[in-house]
Amino acid sequence: MDLNLKNKVILVTGGSKGIGLGISKMLSEEGAIPVIIGRNKESVLKAVSGFEKRGQQAYYALAELTNPNECKNAVQRIIKKFGSIDGLVNNAGLNDGVGLENGNYEDFIISIKRNVAHYYYMAHLVLPYLKKSKGSIVNIGSKTSVTGQGGTSGYAASNGGRDALTREWAIDLLPYSIRVNAVIVAECYTPQYKNWIKKFPNPEETLKEITKHIPLENRMTSVEEIANTVVFLLSEKSSHTTGQLLFVDGGYTHLDRSL
Repeated sequence: MDLNLKNKVILVTGGSKGIGLGISKMLSEEGAIPVIIGRNKESVLKAVSGFEKRGQQAYYALAELTNPNECKNAVQRIIKKFGSIDGLVNNAGLNDGVGLENGNYEDFIISIKRNVAHYYYMAHLVLPYLKKSKGSIVNIGSKTSVTGQGGTSGYAASNGGRDALTREWAIDLLPYSIRVNAVIVAECYTPQYKNWIKKFPNPEETLKEITKHIPLENRMTSVEEIANTVVFLLSEKSSHTTGQLLFVDGGYTHLDRSL
């Protein structure tokens, strides 16, 4: 299916690894120009180089997303290069384990900045350009906003904020035909997830215990499956879809796990 994304400029925060890189790759395969925004220069340049070696277009802007000035400079760099922006994927974040008992107020505020404040600011910065292109926004969220997880108040609160902002912005941006949706992730085997699993005494057994409770095929969701949904939502093929939280999770969040 041709998603009509050829030469569309799509910003992807945290787009050099994990789910973000998967989204960037899928965008590139559809002929779009993924613009990776991240703080790790080595990782970002490596990702962009990979696209160029495959004969695909890609671009980047370096930014520590908790720093508003760096976010602003990144968007200005992109506009200077392309003159337009057609979409934004707010993806960057970290399950940083700032809990109610093992954290403090300062840690909690830092977690909010890491995980949801830049979602707002990046959307704010690109909005004038999305109005011109009638582009769209996709926010990446987590099941923790619905299920909780324990020991991660900052991350859970941030994801609740991502869900709420998705619907709030969908309303705000109706007059401009800008669609806003979210893809909610549960158990996806990213590098970050691998590092989390390794913290358990028996990582392989822990992983098996988790996957056996994922109703559809008892397996983890792949990065490609997340990316496919994100790219579809960015495209004209989802032209009447807005304000939606799409759970791409094999039924993990909502289906009876006794299945």
